[in-house]
Amino acid sequence: MLEVANLHAGYGNIAVLRDVSFSLGRGEIIGVLGRNGMGKSTLIRALSGSILPRSGSIAVDGENIASLPPHRRAAHGITTVVQGRGIFPKLTVRENLEMGRVTSGRVKRNRTDEVLGYFPRLRERLSQLAGTMSGGEQQMLAIGRGIMGDPSIMLLDEPSDGIMPILVSQIGTTLVEISRQTGMSILIAEQNVPLVFSMTDRCIILEKGRVVAEGTRDQVSRSEVMKAYLAI
Repeated sequence: MLEVANLHAGYGNIAVLRDVSFSLGRGEIIGVLGRNGMGKSTLIRALSGSILPRSGSIAVDGENIASLPPHRRAAHGITTVVQGRGIFPKLTVRENLEMGRVTSGRVKRNRTDEVLGYFPRLRERLSQLAGTMSGGEQQMLAIGRGIMGDPSIMLLDEPSDGIMPILVSQIGTTLVEISRQTGMSILIAEQNVPLVFSMTDRCIILEKGRVVAEGTRDQVSRSEVMKAYLAI
């Protein structure tokens, strides 16, 4: 479904990603691990279109979308949950969800009831201003808003950031359920190794913008790279 090949990206004269290649299959969840400043967020931005790569390709179902802006990538089925959630704090929960549906460029079925089934807390807060909710609830809303666009690929940047551990675990479990039920592919960029290992079967590790390890969860967890780079 998603094929990334020889991707180079950065900001101005600063190179961040260097020759990054990997694939993401339909219905697969892949984890991108690495410490702060190693290129995880830059990878999410390059895939979502908020920055354009310097070279390399990003293909969805065989079509290279590397030169497309974010709204065109959304039309190809990519949705992004940014670090810090990126919700509309002065809109209600219901309005936030509706924004996810109408701004995706993919006018599709209304998935509100489905989202509320995944995240029952949101049903209780449909009329509440999003900015008044807890961090965990806001993350649920951000994921739910992404689902409203009827995506085939979801990109998540540090979804555990600033959230209570018990809610992090619940969100991870729900994301796995969503992927299994809908066939949605997920790429999760995280420092939270237990969360990534609980969700994924395959991981890559970024160090200074390069892929330094890739494999199954078991292969990566036993690697010397994991011990050296993540102090596991």
